[in-house]
Amino acid sequence: MAMTVFEVSRARNGCRILLSKTASFFYSHRWSGDGGRMEVHVNKVSEVPVRQQLTEQILLLIVTGRLKAGSPLPSVRELARRLKIHHNTVSEAYQDLVRRQWLVRRHGSHLIVRGMNDGMPLGGKLSLEDIINQTIRLAREQGYTLQELRRQVREILSAEPPDHILVVAEEPGLRRLLQLEVQQALGWPVEGCSDKELAVKRGLEIGALVAAPAFALPDVEPFVTKKRPPVPLEFGTPDHLIEEVSKLSEPSVIAIVSVSQVCLRAAAGLLAPATCDRHSMVEYLWPLEDMRALDGADLVLCDSLVKTELGMKCCVAYRLVDEHSMRYLGAAMDSYQDR
Repeated sequence: MAMTVFEVSRARNGCRILLSKTASFFYSHRWSGDGGRMEVHVNKVSEVPVRQQLTEQILLLIVTGRLKAGSPLPSVRELARRLKIHHNTVSEAYQDLVRRQWLVRRHGSHLIVRGMNDGMPLGGKLSLEDIINQTIRLAREQGYTLQELRRQVREILSAEPPDHILVVAEEPGLRRLLQLEVQQALGWPVEGCSDKELAVKRGLEIGALVAAPAFALPDVEPFVTKKRPPVPLEFGTPDHLIEEVSKLSEPSVIAIVSVSQVCLRAAAGLLAPATCDRHSMVEYLWPLEDMRALDGADLVLCDSLVKTELGMKCCVAYRLVDEHSMRYLGAAMDSYQDR
């Protein structure tokens, strides 16, 4: 296949051509400089645009370390002339790599491979993908393995102040309820997972202050860093619910509605002594299959999540997390921000 091949080496006045042979449609550029070796090929008859061929090949040379940080690139016109393509094509490829933070300008229009100490560009900002790619490239350039990079990143992120609260509860309904109450009370972003998920996906705790029901803390603590121990969530007493039941003067039907099976069982057990033989209790797991099921109830007791979604004015809601426990969680979150 016919091609043009040439090599250049660094000299005081720029690039010096060592070898050149001309051909028809397939062109190759091989260049050696102080920071590495660059070899690119373009095929003018390919369906892939020449600009894309050029951009991706230069990028590959950078991420694989064949072009080191600080390596100068040939000028736009020089590379265009040797590859026998329009100089605008080279210019656009270079500009794309500059925009994506792989190349930076030095000494006027001279382009070099971006190094660790090169600052952010004046225009635009790095995408998260570009930041990660640059970090991987720089780590490899300095001889670190990906495993070492992963371990160090994890340690650094774990030391940063938490930016959200991670509620850990095994039952999905209980977890949803706790997430809602914590978010409404404290205003911090709240995520959730089970203790099994936390054990398997150890990265879940990164950037989070972990909170869990007090009874579940022994199952959660082994998977949370000792530098930021989990906060126990104590549950409040159902005194105000018992008071509502005591106000019923006639035999009544009491409906208990919750998104959590755990809460339903607990509420039924705690309210049973207050109902004596005068009232009947019916338990409903939210969401209901038929909303008309509540029509016959004289008193509807529900959790805070059901209250939000149900929208009934006549239902009495209870907050699961004790007020003092919620304030403690908020104070713990704030204390980490001041460190």
